[in-house]
Amino acid sequence: MTETAGPDKVATADQIGLSAREAAAPPPGTIPPHSAAHAVPPQAVPPQAVPPHSAAQAVPPRDSASWARKVDRLEVDHRSGVRGTNVAGRRLTGPVQGFGKMWQKTYRMDAGPEITPEQAIATWREHFPEFWPKGNRFAGALTGINPGDVALLDLSIGGGVKLSTGVFVLYADAESFTLMTPQGHMFAGWITFSAEREGDTTAVQAQVLMRANDPLYEIAMTLGGHRKEDKFWAATLTALGRRLGLPDPSVKTRSTCVDSKRQWRHSRNIWHNSMVRSVLQTISAPLVGLSRLGRGMNSTTNG
Repeated sequence: MTETAGPDKVATADQIGLSAREAAAPPPGTIPPHSAAHAVPPQAVPPQAVPPHSAAQAVPPRDSASWARKVDRLEVDHRSGVRGTNVAGRRLTGPVQGFGKMWQKTYRMDAGPEITPEQAIATWREHFPEFWPKGNRFAGALTGINPGDVALLDLSIGGGVKLSTGVFVLYADAESFTLMTPQGHMFAGWITFSAEREGDTTAVQAQVLMRANDPLYEIAMTLGGHRKEDKFWAATLTALGRRLGLPDPSVKTRSTCVDSKRQWRHSRNIWHNSMVRSVLQTISAPLVGLSRLGRGMNSTTNG
């Protein structure tokens, strides 16, 4: 299926941030203090997206190397094992650009006293695809997860169909990394993976701040999508825990509706819906193959 430009009134990466209402939510006390620290990436906007107002501010922050460079549209290379569609040319989307209710979801695991935060994140970044539930593919860079990387995803949605989409590595350092979603993904937002010392033990967590990207995805999330996503990330952390040597990993899940309003002005995001496009791409694949075969036979005969 050929990618079509479609509606293009989506903010570029440097315009992504939270509105005043969203930045102020959730109300104090609704989220544990240790979770609030990781509700969004280390900064709402990459440092290079904020224009300096003085010579002092013009000096790059110490963590500037941990941020991805600003991008307008995503560029991808071919990766084996995945279809690799619905990513190239797409813009990044944060919760402001999403359609559905805004949710903050936290999946947290006690990694024990012997594992340091740096060890936990190093293992997670290096072996990230290996922790995903069976039937789902994450094709990232060979060097692991680094700022600016684009990973291609094939996600199982049932019926033998794979939803093809991707994620962008917005931030990565020794104790956390953040993935951001493109147009057409199931949700508009980011996922921050982090680890920190909590008393004598290390806590590891994945935290999502998201809205369903369009009305169709919002319906799907309401009819079981949220439950499926919770199982996905709980299974991922459980697999990480086993890799870290935990005998019986236990994952605690917490979901908070940060904003119950749906943003109807973004309903046209459905144009880029990767689920619809993936289904059409799966259906049309045999026809495309036959067409190519026919052209090859014709060229051989004419030659």
